[in-house]
Amino acid sequence: MNAKLRLVVACGGGAFLGGLVVGSGPSPHATVAAHAPPLPPVAAAWPAAADLVPADPTERFQATIRRVGPAVVAVDAVKPPGADPTAKGKPVEESGSGVMVKFPGVAGVVAVTNHHVVGAADPSKVYVTLSDGRILRPTRILADPESDLSLLVLDDAGLPVAELGDSDKVRRGQWVLAFGSPFGLNQTVTHGIISATDRGQINLGSTIRVKEFLQTDAAINPGSSGGPLADLDGRVVGINTAIASKSGDNSGVSFSIPANLVKRIAGQLIEKGAVTRGYLGVQLAGSLEPAEALRLGLTRVTGALVEIVHPGTPAEAAGLRPGDVILRLEDVPLRDENHLINLVTALPPGQKVTLGVWRDRKSQAVAVTVGEYAAGKARPR
Repeated sequence: MNAKLRLVVACGGGAFLGGLVVGSGPSPHATVAAHAPPLPPVAAAWPAAADLVPADPTERFQATIRRVGPAVVAVDAVKPPGADPTAKGKPVEESGSGVMVKFPGVAGVVAVTNHHVVGAADPSKVYVTLSDGRILRPTRILADPESDLSLLVLDDAGLPVAELGDSDKVRRGQWVLAFGSPFGLNQTVTHGIISATDRGQINLGSTIRVKEFLQTDAAINPGSSGGPLADLDGRVVGINTAIASKSGDNSGVSFSIPANLVKRIAGQLIEKGAVTRGYLGVQLAGSLEPAEALRLGLTRVTGALVEIVHPGTPAEAAGLRPGDVILRLEDVPLRDENHLINLVTALPPGQKVTLGVWRDRKSQAVAVTVGEYAAGKARPR
């Protein structure tokens, strides 16, 4: 792929060690801040580096490992023939990781993992290995391929669990630990920081619509998919999913599904057995380039550029047009197209919202009623 990074879905390889490689998405672009923070007075005392980072964070690391480690599992699955076109009609063996948590409405515990780890495997063909070596099989599997999440229900309420944290409070630069089974090495722990939040400029294939990853430099490798990313309070803030790499191994750019998205998806799967998503019915540009923004009369690279309005959709009914730049949803300024996708996807179908749209070099309000997304539509957003 020349000099471009590959996005590698971090499964294992070989017998229970197969891997899936997909191309990288659009290149990231900068968002200009509305107001730069004022510079501090010249006499202001900046904190020393030693005051910002503990001299020896070992005790915090070890406390987090003691709290989260017992809930981390290895996941092996035998997918039915046809799960991988390269398998030539044979069953596909896959391996990854997971973390056990409690959800309301489930009598036992749930091992959260990536859908690409277990796919359409029957529960009897999925093996969950606990930290103490015990092997369990889920009694049922709840899956949402579009968020790349699967819930493995284990009918034992006494199993150790981790706590899902508030991923909206995660900030760049904070320490995190990644747990998993890279290359089949169970109970591996690596450390790093949060490199970015709300990272959406990546593409994991046409069936996965996650657009709000946490990015970290904690080492994540094949076999780590589905493992937890934890903060130093011992709370799981993300589910490790993919790495950007030229070689297929860790290069310091890894992506995790935020814990708050996991909570929302899991809640709907447990309550209704499926996930409801809102949509508008537009195809958006992969990015709004600076030259295009200036041509349209904008002074900032923000918002979502509409390329196509699909017929018979809420967007067409509302009068949206190709060339519109959607700048706001209600009172929320939009960073980029991924921000809009995230917000609309989380809305209930039938809700009426007002979009702030830039058209003909001026801003105007467009009222739209959110539709319901159904898998298989022509990539509506």
